[in-house]
Amino acid sequence: MRHLRIALAQINSVVGDLEGNLRRILEQMAQAAGAGADLICFPELALTGYPPEDLLLKPGFVADNLRALDELVHCSAEYPGVTIVVGFVDRQVDIYNAAAVIHHGRLAGVYYKQYLPNYGVFDENRYFQAGTLSPIFEIGGVQVGVNICEDIWYPTGPATLQAYAGAEVLVNINASPYFAGKGDFREKMLATRAADNGLIVAYVNLVGGQDELIFDGASVIFDQSGALIARGKHCAEDLVVADLDIEAVFRTRLHDPRRRQERLAFTDGQTPHILVTDAANTRPDQNGRQHPARPTLQQPDYTLSTPARVEKPQGRLAEIYAALVLGTRDYTHKNGFKQAVIGISGGIDSALTTVIAVDALGPENVIGVSMPSRYSSAGSKSDAQMLADRLGIRFLTIPIDSMFSAALEALAPAFAGTEPGLAEENIQARLRGTTWMALSNKFGWLVLTAGNKSEMATGYATLYGDMAGGFAVLKDVFKTLVYDLARYRNALAPGGVIPQAIIDKEPSAELRADQRDSDSLPPYPVLDPLLRAYVEDDRTYEEMLAMGFDGSIVQRVMALVDKSEYKRRQAPPGIKITQRAFGRDRRLPLTSAYRGQPSPWSGTRAAPEKASGARS
Repeated sequence: MRHLRIALAQINSVVGDLEGNLRRILEQMAQAAGAGADLICFPELALTGYPPEDLLLKPGFVADNLRALDELVHCSAEYPGVTIVVGFVDRQVDIYNAAAVIHHGRLAGVYYKQYLPNYGVFDENRYFQAGTLSPIFEIGGVQVGVNICEDIWYPTGPATLQAYAGAEVLVNINASPYFAGKGDFREKMLATRAADNGLIVAYVNLVGGQDELIFDGASVIFDQSGALIARGKHCAEDLVVADLDIEAVFRTRLHDPRRRQERLAFTDGQTPHILVTDAANTRPDQNGRQHPARPTLQQPDYTLSTPARVEKPQGRLAEIYAALVLGTRDYTHKNGFKQAVIGISGGIDSALTTVIAVDALGPENVIGVSMPSRYSSAGSKSDAQMLADRLGIRFLTIPIDSMFSAALEALAPAFAGTEPGLAEENIQARLRGTTWMALSNKFGWLVLTAGNKSEMATGYATLYGDMAGGFAVLKDVFKTLVYDLARYRNALAPGGVIPQAIIDKEPSAELRADQRDSDSLPPYPVLDPLLRAYVEDDRTYEEMLAMGFDGSIVQRVMALVDKSEYKRRQAPPGIKITQRAFGRDRRLPLTSAYRGQPSPWSGTRAAPEKASGARS
């Protein structure tokens, strides 16, 4: 019986930390070798971190990454009989997104990524040359195809070429960014590739936060029938170890006439075979299974005590919450911060942001600040204090009313003859932003902003006020989802952590007497589906009318979204959890005369309603 023990090491690389990334790889190599792995696989660009962006335009960075690879090749000699697949940047005439295949102190071969994504958050065509070959690596008599991330998404891409050229196992190394629901979609695709090509698919994914992006891990292995045999943890580092039954692949292919009928258009030399270790260089374990040979002193117990681990998939709210915690933790720590400060208003957004921060950093590293003004309700102040008490965080109270009065007095000559309005309201928000940044400047705390996607979309936020800060935890989270996540998190703790009064109260910026969000915006259960249609799905005015939305509300919301692009460009980075996050995914010109509401060619054109009430 031919078996291959594979280990998928989903590590949390840091972009640019070549020394640290190499150390992480070596630690996982030792652990996987101790588990008896024959083949150890690391994510895409594991040595450099992903995405390195314009670091790739620095020749010194590329050279340093190659030196790190040389050190990895040298260190691999400590693990005879173990083959390593790891992502790095190769340099020939151009640079390539590459996978190195390493064995016992030598670089056995390299695969170059062929499909370079250039959509959404990806800009790989900006940097890399595409590969053209789809090699097969023979490891202990097992034919292994190696490719990278996007390559496996194409039904007739490298995976199919490698399968029809003899690959029995396909290793696909990834840096696949997370969005809600992607895991299920991705697994269906991988199961289809495995079953269609009659081979085992081993998919290893990066884990961790990198600026706005989250990489969720959740590495998987599917057998030749498309059945799931292993799954790693979601949003956590993990080592997935499994024994692959290679003979089962051969038996399946004997019963599949498609392989004898199919004629793929690939040329000789397009799928070169590279010998890493041959079948003669194997040894049996105590069950008679053949594995690549090692010296006797290096042999551990090769029998897995339990079957390959299959982590249970998380529910939608659980996976989103875990992604927000991971993104907050990694952005904070990878950028050298130890503590974070949050303005706690007594509202739902700041409450959820604070809880996420505590789960990410620990209560000892989170500081809450209440900055009441003349318009702050007693309930908001007491709710903020109660939240801080439940979480056990340090809580500061810095009233801003005296600062507000001083600002009004200083501006009085300039404002003479005008009625108080939005400008005066927003002074309060800007004083709060100044206070947060002063604390950050003084104590080195990272300011976490609490604005949500509904506010970012409509511009219902104050530049240099509540938008001030270093990282926006909820930037891609619609308001209705904020409530769902708050209820989800409360359900995890007896009695909850967010006071019910915060969840139940009507949203308000509290910048004027008796202010409510609904004074300026449609109710969030109406607004958020409309924003999904316009912002995420690019629906036209006519399409949104056909979906049942009120025409006047559609026009108003479209105008708010369009005119607020300049605000979003100045917002801090935030965690991406949808397919169309502001910033990396959705890129619109600040200066644009196009207005799609309603179409001038659809009949009578109504004058667009002037956007009013949004905080500037």
